[in-house]
Amino acid sequence: MTSLTNPLSMFEVAGKVALITGASGAFGMVAARILAGAGCKLVLAAGNITALDEISAECREIGADVTAVNIRPSDEAACAELVASAVKAYGTLDILVVASGMNKVAKIDEMKPEDFTTVMDANVTQSWLLARAASTQMKKQGQGGKIVLVSSARGLLGHPAGYTAYCASKAAVDGMTKALGCELGSTGITVNAIAPTVFRSPLTAWMFEDTPEAKVVRDGFLTRVPLGRLGEPEDLAGPLLFLTSKASDFYTGHILYADGGYTAG
Repeated sequence: MTSLTNPLSMFEVAGKVALITGASGAFGMVAARILAGAGCKLVLAAGNITALDEISAECREIGADVTAVNIRPSDEAACAELVASAVKAYGTLDILVVASGMNKVAKIDEMKPEDFTTVMDANVTQSWLLARAASTQMKKQGQGGKIVLVSSARGLLGHPAGYTAYCASKAAVDGMTKALGCELGSTGITVNAIAPTVFRSPLTAWMFEDTPEAKVVRDGFLTRVPLGRLGEPEDLAGPLLFLTSKASDFYTGHILYADGGYTAG
């Protein structure tokens, strides 16, 4: 078998069409750079047009063919339009990476019910709508496909700082991943999730700094991380290429923790 004599070929995604939502966010930008470097044709979607233009230009400089769509996956129509944009641009859709989402931090007695609902809608409902739209298109194509949702270590573990909405939403994403993996398995569409812990991004850059505040927070956190460091963007490259390539054809419904062992202890 070619895959055994040339195993690296199983990780090839060059020429595949990938839709990435939340492309202007921390995980979305990393995913865009990784799949651009791997040779995918990209449809990058985000609501922040300035940031979207910047990451699109960066991916084009890497050599990728990029279509930028200034749409948030806020409802059924928007999600259908995102999938249609990929098909219109490239004729097919092979990969969906749902990197859009949000968090609102507040203790339960201080959080507004509408804020809880907003987080659940952004992280759960929109993931479901995107998976629905993408899997419908992939089934029409009849060649399978790859759906990658973004979870978190907080889908498994709680947090004392006011993460009831976020933890609940990511636990729901985990359940959705497993249910969709079961439901879509017979179609050849795999559904898996990457669940990172803290990795370097514009939002977390302060934790990497050499300041007293950052050191206290970082050192406290790292007592729970067996590998003894925070994550870097390149730590997500292997998991993402695995879950979007032929290498993961026999894997579905899995939550892959990119966390340095944080959830193992």
